[in-house]
Amino acid sequence: MCLRFVFLLTSRMLAAARVSRRDAAWRTAEILLLQHQLTVLQRQLGERARPKVSWADRALIALLLGLIPRARHARMRLIVTPGAILRWRRDLLRRRWARKSAPKGRPPTHRNIKALVLRMARENTGWGYRRIAGELAGLGIKVAPSTVWAILRKAGIEPAPQRNGPSWASFLRSQAEAILATDFFTVDLLDGTTAHILTMIEHATRRIHILGATAHPTAEWTTQMARNALMDLGEQPERFKFPIRDHGRQFTAGFDAVFHASDIRIVTTGIQAPVMNAIQERRHRTVRIELLDRTLVWDLAHLRSVLAEYETFYNEHRPHRALGNAAPLRPLPDNIVDLDHFRITRRDRIDGILHEYHIAA
Repeated sequence: MCLRFVFLLTSRMLAAARVSRRDAAWRTAEILLLQHQLTVLQRQLGERARPKVSWADRALIALLLGLIPRARHARMRLIVTPGAILRWRRDLLRRRWARKSAPKGRPPTHRNIKALVLRMARENTGWGYRRIAGELAGLGIKVAPSTVWAILRKAGIEPAPQRNGPSWASFLRSQAEAILATDFFTVDLLDGTTAHILTMIEHATRRIHILGATAHPTAEWTTQMARNALMDLGEQPERFKFPIRDHGRQFTAGFDAVFHASDIRIVTTGIQAPVMNAIQERRHRTVRIELLDRTLVWDLAHLRSVLAEYETFYNEHRPHRALGNAAPLRPLPDNIVDLDHFRITRRDRIDGILHEYHIAA
């Protein structure tokens, strides 16, 4: 289209140069002849017929018409009306200013980040957009969860629904530094037995402790697990004041006595009120979704081995929304500056069930 306009403009300029060298009588006769031919064509087409004019034709007509005094416009027989030419000019100005005033919006997401988001979604079908955003933050790539959501939607991948966290009001929030949560959950093994796992989580840091797994959680076993928990905490027991537990029969008086000896007061949840120990309950669900629902556990020894590796993954790598997408035992790294040359490697845990992403050295 632009080349056509240049050709038309050049040809008209050459024609005008030739006309300027002719005699005045010839120019007048040629102009009258062209006007009469135009009159004949308009009479044959009819008054309502509108010739089709391209963008290049419009530009050339408007340009040449601007060289002719306005007083001559009314006496000229044009294939378009002066109003149409003015409308063309208004449309041209409107489009020009519309381009200048159009909001620029956010800068586009780097292509490598998009590729990495889609790679994580493809390799981890159970991850939602917030989980992927947390994994990226752990790599030093600051991307808003909404951006990850948009990338997945554009690629035809349905983002996981947002899940709200616990809401046992002010007590859990104000006393998070001093709260430990303990609970049992069960796993059915392939050898036909049922394993009972005792776990503990620190509310403030989200660090987990898998205290033990057994097929028979006796009072003596549970009490020994409580002693082991205090030993694992090392010098930290004095900052924990409120271990939370439910009314399960596995929690005996001996279990409570171990904590009372360290001046730690047991807080029991309400009857059939799992929401009062929501952080621990949510972690149990996370373990099942990310690990136990995706592998076959043969016996108790296999279960202990798998849970030990998952505890390391959970504490040292997995991002947590409550910690700003950091891991309990690892702070977030600095932002990546050079997005064109960074390279991501993947480390598999538990035979590829869990994936960790790291910056390649």
